[in-house]
Amino acid sequence: MSELVVEVNNLSRSFGKTNALDCVDFKASRGKIYGLVGANGAGKTTLIKHLLGLLRAKSGSVRIFGEDPVRNSQGVLKRIGYLSEDRDIPDWMSIDELMRYTSAYHSGWDQSYAAELLNTFSLDSAKKIKTLSRGMRAQVALISAVAHRPDLLILDEPSSGLDAVVRKDILNAVVRTISEEGRTVIFSSHLLEEVERLSDHVTMIHQGKITLDSSLELINNNHHCSSIRFADPQNPLPLLEGVVAISGEGRSWSAVHEGSISAFQDAVKKIGGEVLESRHATLEEVFVSRVGRPDIRELSQLKENTK
Repeated sequence: MSELVVEVNNLSRSFGKTNALDCVDFKASRGKIYGLVGANGAGKTTLIKHLLGLLRAKSGSVRIFGEDPVRNSQGVLKRIGYLSEDRDIPDWMSIDELMRYTSAYHSGWDQSYAAELLNTFSLDSAKKIKTLSRGMRAQVALISAVAHRPDLLILDEPSSGLDAVVRKDILNAVVRTISEEGRTVIFSSHLLEEVERLSDHVTMIHQGKITLDSSLELINNNHHCSSIRFADPQNPLPLLEGVVAISGEGRSWSAVHEGSISAFQDAVKKIGGEVLESRHATLEEVFVSRVGRPDIRELSQLKENTK
């Protein structure tokens, strides 16, 4: 069994009447990239704040490298690299000044690695941060987060507001390299194609609850999108085992479903239908089917009508 870097058990957190996290379990092992996806307000940032020790667990527990990140903040944080969506770095410094300032806090700072990343991103270390574009600021902030080669890198919406070239630089050149070195990456993002392209494991969170937590390989293998055709109009559509979300009307329907395609084809055939086409569902389709968007509400209504 691979070593656990992050272990969250039964974590709940409320702000007033809002349940930001509701009995969340989350684990991350060494050497993998974990994508954390959810709509704004789903609970992603609240979970990350607990991992960083910025919030104390009031219900449940959080362990990073086996330690409580609040009680042993110094020991935990020195092994973490963190990049927030705001990329809050001091404007008055030059890039070189920021690198030297940050290196003073990390005994493991790798100057040659920092220089290599500066060269990769074509950044002039003499430039003042206040003169940099949004993309350049993101690149500089990321270098300061990874040049001490942290065991755990946490990225909170790292691609927010960035163009495709900068996103590719940040996520391909750095994130993948860190994971291949046996380090762990957790990144939250609303860009599901990006998560699908880079992640080994995906955790979906909605209204503070984990709705799906699995390796990307299993998600891809277990979720399919199928087009269904009936000889006669269906209203309502008979229940189909394994269906996560469904939409359509009359004789034509589209379903996101779990399980094997052959089993689904047999189930459709039994109720007088035919599967015209099946393919692996995209992560976006799986996400939409899991977070209570219209397709889910439609499915729930159909189930009620057939009771």
